[in-house]
Amino acid sequence: MPERKRVAVLADSDTRWKWGALTARRLVPDHQLTGYLLRGRATPTARQLGEVGVRADRLSEVTCAEFLAEIEREHYDVVVLALVGGAVQAVLHGARALWPKPEKRPVFVTGYVGVVYEKLADGLLLRHGADLVLANSRHDAERFRAVYEGVGADAGAVTETALPFLGGAPYEPAGSRAHTVVFAVQPSVPDSRADRAYLLERAAAHARLHPDREVLIKLRSKPGEHTTHLEEQPYQRLAEKVPGGLPANCRLVYGNMGEVLDGTDLLVTVSSTAALESLHRSIPTAILTDLGIREALGNHHFLGSGCLASWDQLDSGLLPEGDPVWLAAQGVLPGAAPGPGALAPGMPDPAAPRPPAGPAAGVAHDAYAVARAKVAGLVAATRLPALAPYYTLTTAPRYLPGILARHHLAPDGTPLPGAVRPAAGESRLRRRLRAHLREAARGAYRHGVQRVAPVIRRLGEL
Repeated sequence: MPERKRVAVLADSDTRWKWGALTARRLVPDHQLTGYLLRGRATPTARQLGEVGVRADRLSEVTCAEFLAEIEREHYDVVVLALVGGAVQAVLHGARALWPKPEKRPVFVTGYVGVVYEKLADGLLLRHGADLVLANSRHDAERFRAVYEGVGADAGAVTETALPFLGGAPYEPAGSRAHTVVFAVQPSVPDSRADRAYLLERAAAHARLHPDREVLIKLRSKPGEHTTHLEEQPYQRLAEKVPGGLPANCRLVYGNMGEVLDGTDLLVTVSSTAALESLHRSIPTAILTDLGIREALGNHHFLGSGCLASWDQLDSGLLPEGDPVWLAAQGVLPGAAPGPGALAPGMPDPAAPRPPAGPAAGVAHDAYAVARAKVAGLVAATRLPALAPYYTLTTAPRYLPGILARHHLAPDGTPLPGAVRPAAGESRLRRRLRAHLREAARGAYRHGVQRVAPVIRRLGEL
């Protein structure tokens, strides 16, 4: 029996952990998974990790420098970087310092957890240098290659795949059960208190207008927790101030999005990636236009989708359906069949294998086949060239050192003195005390973001 490949996933938030771990399963179906959480403001809590529902054989919290020491010592076959762009760039330069010449090293993979609607060039160039930069759709792959080619960088790493968590049972109308509307909220879209309160009040009004429907406000995190984006105005607190309170058929819910969608008849959001999950399952999906169609909201990404709608239209009974051509370009194809790397026997594959259009119709197409073959070839190679990010001290002499310094790396990618704390000789009590202090500092930061910062901002507007 061939030896199981060793895969490490480094993530900096709950959603990126989900993307990274599921991506690893698609790329290397039979593997031993070690998870690392990058220490920072968005490090997920145990509750958040449990809600994601993706487990690793081992999971630990590390700094960037500590992670580099780990991958040098542990000899992983594949490393998936599920991080913000700056952190990806830091790891890539750190890895280049570890393996500066052609030799046996891990295969480095990175990508995006969802819809890419802002900071396209910045985020992509910070990810350049990985062996594979995954694009979640044909549309994204074309944009990614255009950015790299536009600066004269090698675009060969860009590889079209699909969001790894697309899956679940196809939609079945409510029938005798209550019609369920799910409003999938986002931590930072919209960002103003007034706009967020407006959307919540419209959801409550929809519930009052349709007492036969159940309206669920799907939340990302509890107060005090952080996700990929900062949430200064939690809906939990806004719900306490809804005039008349939330009606009986409107409530706040947590939980795994896939499980929530199992009973959803209409998904409503501003621009959440949950919309793509919903459309993949043929669930009626509305992208709200109440606040306009604006780049700052991200709903401009859904132009041409057939899903743009306002609460007024939804109140009148509209059930938007996705445009097939737009869905295909986004890598979202309802009715996809199972494929390699499924989460469990009988569970539809989130990689969304699908029948292609044209002469080859009827022949199953695995969205991860090309990426899987690339990874397998690189893993099998006796040696790989040194990583070559676009950003160097020549191309970005001012920008790059600052990025590396934030992760306690020198301009050449090596850890700064004291960046890696030796574990030997440190007592268990001291480690636990440090962990408690770190969590207390993290809690103070979150309190400042969600409680103090909004007050100061309002005072500044007086």
